[in-house]
Amino acid sequence: MGDIDYQAMEFAYEKCADQAAGQRVTHPVVVVGAGPVGLSTALDLARRGLRVVVLDDDFRLSTGSRAICFSKRTLEIWDRLGVGQRMAEKGVSWNVGKVFFRDREVWRFDLLPEPGHRRPAFVNLQQYYAEGFLYEHARQQPNIDLRWKNKVVALEQTGDGVCLTVETPDGPYALHAQWLIACDGARSPVRAMLGQESHGRVFRDRFLIADVKMQADFPAERWFWFDPPFHPNQSVLLHMQPDNVWRIDFQLGWNADPKEAVKPENVLPRIRALLGPDAQFELEWVSVYTFACERMDKFRHGRVLFAGDAAHRVSPFGARGANSGVQDAENLAWKLALVLTGKAPEPLIDTYCAEREYAADENILNSSRSTDFITPKSDISRSFRNAVLNLAKRHSFARALVNSGRLSLPATYADSPLNTPDQDAFGGRLRPGAVALDAPVRVAGEDGWWLSQLDSGFALALFCCDRLPDAAAVQALQALSMAATPVKPLIVTSAECDAPALPPGMTHVVDSAGLLAQRYDARPGTAYLLRPDQHVAARWRALDAAAVNAALRRAICA
Repeated sequence: MGDIDYQAMEFAYEKCADQAAGQRVTHPVVVVGAGPVGLSTALDLARRGLRVVVLDDDFRLSTGSRAICFSKRTLEIWDRLGVGQRMAEKGVSWNVGKVFFRDREVWRFDLLPEPGHRRPAFVNLQQYYAEGFLYEHARQQPNIDLRWKNKVVALEQTGDGVCLTVETPDGPYALHAQWLIACDGARSPVRAMLGQESHGRVFRDRFLIADVKMQADFPAERWFWFDPPFHPNQSVLLHMQPDNVWRIDFQLGWNADPKEAVKPENVLPRIRALLGPDAQFELEWVSVYTFACERMDKFRHGRVLFAGDAAHRVSPFGARGANSGVQDAENLAWKLALVLTGKAPEPLIDTYCAEREYAADENILNSSRSTDFITPKSDISRSFRNAVLNLAKRHSFARALVNSGRLSLPATYADSPLNTPDQDAFGGRLRPGAVALDAPVRVAGEDGWWLSQLDSGFALALFCCDRLPDAAAVQALQALSMAATPVKPLIVTSAECDAPALPPGMTHVVDSAGLLAQRYDARPGTAYLLRPDQHVAARWRALDAAAVNAALRRAICA
């Protein structure tokens, strides 16, 4: 599959059964947009047993590299959806970044300095590969109906869903969705049809993206220059991608003419100034972009839900766009599945908005700060930035102020209504609302990873030190595993145990490197309730079935 030209792929339009039905057909979920966010949403919902229709007005994948930096958290989500390994194998893994001021390095950082994680801090992978891998996996799922050249041209909300008019090469047809998820990009037609807008800040600057194919001995690191001699008074970013393709971003300034900037006679001298006059390379893709930090006021409008760029946009510094969109998908899918199957009330959907609107605000704040540092708009701002960069080489306090893009991290939903507040004293990072941390484990004698045990439902991790739980604890865990909203019991010990096998439905996990207990600040008896999106819902120093049930009800708004 590695030699497929995903940019050249075209998908045939096929007439669907709804067009021949002669009447409006109802579907549980319709997703508009077959990009990384839309396909991730569809895969997650299908994994939970829901039938999903995906509508896309195009018949191709994206062209050019576009989004290339996919974070550790996004890879972990894609692991659960069955495509993470393929993304990681094709992508260029990296953890280290370097910042240069003029002609010298001023700071080096490592985004994953500790061992014992399955995935790197980031992989660089052209967006067309990510979309292609997601598409090929979605095509294998019987619950996903992917329709190309199907353009939503009108919608009307009803009390029980959304009526859509879909334009095709064979003419329009109507369908009805109980829920519509708009993943149709920054210019979202669905958003416009509802009369909604995004609000925020547009940055008056332009950047040139050049995808350059070449043989180079640069390491797989993120290199960022402020005011380099080869591009004075501006900034430059260099990233390695698969297939010997390198992404180079040149800041141009607001007054640059986009049409002139992309002409080869203007692009090539910039690249030669960076690489040297004798460098051998080919241009694969060139584009000029401007950017904004903005979002919709609300991500839910009746039965229409917005995710990804349709809901929020950020500047590219920090790799927050596509990554936050995939995290939108994961947050929404489990909640919508529980509501559609009658296992949770509809207000659970509103917590998608509460949590992901908070995450969008966090991303916009960090992205805006990065952009202001990278592109100062006054002499005072520029003087401050340059002073910080000059001091960063020798002083740690200054390094904390250097901002070449605060790179994407998953949001902690600290104030989520789904959290059960701590009643016991804990240390570490994993308070309620935080995303679970990975660690190496052994299960049934095989080496593996902790997050692989947290598949698509609620899980209860019980840390038992060097022995399996007693009969009373096992009975309590069995009851939880057979509840209306089942909880998967995970029994964590520090070593293999010779005690009798656990009952069906329980998994014995060996903390093979001792990192799991360390990262979860666990001691014998510690228990964690983990949500289907692998965020912490609650934690206790001792297992209490009644407390777990109460926390579970709270986590589904029951």
